[in-house]
Amino acid sequence: MNKKIGVIGCGWLGLPLAESLIASGYKVNGTSTSDEKISILKERGITPFKIALSENDINADIDAFLDSVSVLVINIPPKLRGKGPKESYIAKITLLHEAIKKSAVKNIIFASSTAVYGDTEGTVTEKTPPNPTTESGKQLVQCEDLLKNDNDLNTTIIRFGGLIGPNRHPVTMLSGRENLKGGNAPVNLIHLNDCIGIIKRIIECDHYNDVMNAVYPEHPTKKEYYTKQATKRGIPAPQYDATGKNQKTVLFCSIFLINKYNFLTPIN
Repeated sequence: MNKKIGVIGCGWLGLPLAESLIASGYKVNGTSTSDEKISILKERGITPFKIALSENDINADIDAFLDSVSVLVINIPPKLRGKGPKESYIAKITLLHEAIKKSAVKNIIFASSTAVYGDTEGTVTEKTPPNPTTESGKQLVQCEDLLKNDNDLNTTIIRFGGLIGPNRHPVTMLSGRENLKGGNAPVNLIHLNDCIGIIKRIIECDHYNDVMNAVYPEHPTKKEYYTKQATKRGIPAPQYDATGKNQKTVLFCSIFLINKYNFLTPIN
């Protein structure tokens, strides 16, 4: 196997993805913004590059990182919520896109989010038009369009649901909170193991120029699900009021994956 995979963003998802790819025989270039993480990447067999994207420049030799890469996985969250200064996500991805265009990279996997559907109600599939309501969702859609509308690139967009897995579960942040809205809304979640499995399957099959949702097929209500999860962990359950819309249920309809890949780690 001679494919070299580039993973931009070796964080909660990117690092175990890179390790799994190496275990499957791929060579992997990986990026981080911290010296400590660079050492970890090197220890785990990943060729490390300290690269940080800003809205004005890329502070390292991105050309060296992209050299000989067959597939580039872009796994950089927008980080446009919370306090503190925020940089334009679309500006960052535009700079990265320009660097990609100067390289020999043709195959792109872009990690997006079901946030692009915004407050759409009812059943949502890959054919549902995006309707983002948050700034993150709006900029994700712009980045998706930038990449998939470039006919010189083969881009697959994965719209992940809420991510859960080791040391990451929404209930820990919701625990004990009161008067939360949307208790009757369905959850749209996916486990880390499945995120990795989906990306690897795309690489193995050279499946590009597609858009797919990645969400576990069971959708209990938020009130039901997070109450159960809090009880399992012995922490105070979040309290929901009875108001709010039912919101969206995101379906994972990709025929490519449903027919060829039996994954799905239970969200319970």
